[in-house]
Amino acid sequence: MAPAHSTDSRVSAGIVALAAIALLIGGAFAGLLFEGAHDFSGAWAAFDPYLLRVIRFTLWQAVLSTLLSVIPGLFVARALSRHPRFFGRAFILQIFAVPLALPAIVAALGILALYGRAGYFAGVLAVIGGGSWPGIYGLSGILVAHVFFNLPLATRLFLEALQTIPADQWRLASQLGMAARPAFRLIEWPTLRAALPGVAGLVFMLCITSFTIVLTLGGGPAATTLEVGIYQALRFDFDPTRAVTLTLLQIALTFIVVLALTPLGANVVGDTNLPVAQRRHLSVNRSETWLNALLIVLALLFVVGPMAATVMAGLSADLARLAGEATVRQATLTSAALAFLSALLSVMLSLALTMARRALALNSRTGRKTLLEHAADTGAGFVLVVPPIVVGAGWFLLLRLVGDVFALAPVMVVTVNAVMAMPFALRAVRPAYDAASERHERLCAQLGIAGWNRLMLVDWPSLRRPLATAFAFAMALSLGDLGVIALFGSDSVQTLPYLLLARMGSYRTEDAAGLALLLGLVCLALIVAAHWLGREEVRDA
Repeated sequence: MAPAHSTDSRVSAGIVALAAIALLIGGAFAGLLFEGAHDFSGAWAAFDPYLLRVIRFTLWQAVLSTLLSVIPGLFVARALSRHPRFFGRAFILQIFAVPLALPAIVAALGILALYGRAGYFAGVLAVIGGGSWPGIYGLSGILVAHVFFNLPLATRLFLEALQTIPADQWRLASQLGMAARPAFRLIEWPTLRAALPGVAGLVFMLCITSFTIVLTLGGGPAATTLEVGIYQALRFDFDPTRAVTLTLLQIALTFIVVLALTPLGANVVGDTNLPVAQRRHLSVNRSETWLNALLIVLALLFVVGPMAATVMAGLSADLARLAGEATVRQATLTSAALAFLSALLSVMLSLALTMARRALALNSRTGRKTLLEHAADTGAGFVLVVPPIVVGAGWFLLLRLVGDVFALAPVMVVTVNAVMAMPFALRAVRPAYDAASERHERLCAQLGIAGWNRLMLVDWPSLRRPLATAFAFAMALSLGDLGVIALFGSDSVQTLPYLLLARMGSYRTEDAAGLALLLGLVCLALIVAAHWLGREEVRDA
């Protein structure tokens, strides 16, 4: 294969994309460091008992959420694995994918509609508790919401790990007449044990960086995490010194978690033998069948409950009046415009990094990755260490020195959400581009086709669907995000999540329910479109 030329325009595009990411992250750090250096003694004085309590609660809720999500998810995945064919199994797996598409604030509203003080289950819970039901705000609400999101995720990841067990092992176990318990100990558990650290680490990372859930369901200072503390310090107390301290602690914490997660989740496949026979499951006795069915049904009801409550509460709202409100229409248009621009920027940056990575790999003569190639390969993943609220806090502190922070809200929302969606967009774009390059690289080099002509004439047919998939997914993520707009939002710049939070804060729960239904349906439609486009691409290939 002909090597890429050293002046390949793809490398230049990748350098521009890396510079944009570096500017966004570096600007945030510059704002934090400038504020911290400006008042170092105040930053050190911020380490008070309240801060220690916030750190302790951040870790405690993440640990509990991880345990409550991962352990049940392991057993539900095993139950689904033991019964690979039954009516409704595919539908259950699709339902388990829905929480990934729902904005956190929509799920929080559904949980409140179900378990809140005036929720559908309030009467039953009051009878069980022997008195009035106080609601689900605080630690209990945070845990329920985190389990709602992460139990289906853990189940799907464990199920994928179980499906990697070679068919030879199942065939041998069947020939030996192995019972269910030794089969679990000798066949299933080694695979699950290998996957467990990576799954638990991922869930812990998601819980420790959870902002919207804690903001909406925390209920007060007693249930505050570092990210919510950053938001409160800037928007309510306007205490930049405390915000800097909380932000640096959040960065250190997420960096440690990501550093520990990287080796743990490297490989969940314990056996690399190729299967030579169709997988055969062991016969499952009646008692285990009923137990597995109970686990699956309980998990399904737990996941479906908040979604159904969101739909019911939304339909009971005055949707016609909401649609006629100028504020709602403006927030909808703002959300759509910002999400569109964010998704477009995310796809452009992802494609630039993908092309640069491929060109650098082809141009390598030593076989070793250069520093630039490493940056193109892992640069987008670095943003996972720095949550959106942290980036927003750094730029908030920096921009307030040069002008009106809230006037720059659209720029910050678009850029931060675009970069935060890049790791997901890259997963859709990179395999397709690498495959297209493998087929066409030599021919393009011989004919001298490069730059824009190559992209449109050669690569575009292979990239059209993956780019559409990445665009739809990035747009859904941006549309439902509350992290950045919570800091930069104002009466003049409001998105649907921001307006929904404002209606919840003013106790206009019916309006909030209607907005949640609208936001949830739009995000779900985008994710379904992304999934459909991805399946079509695989089918075409």
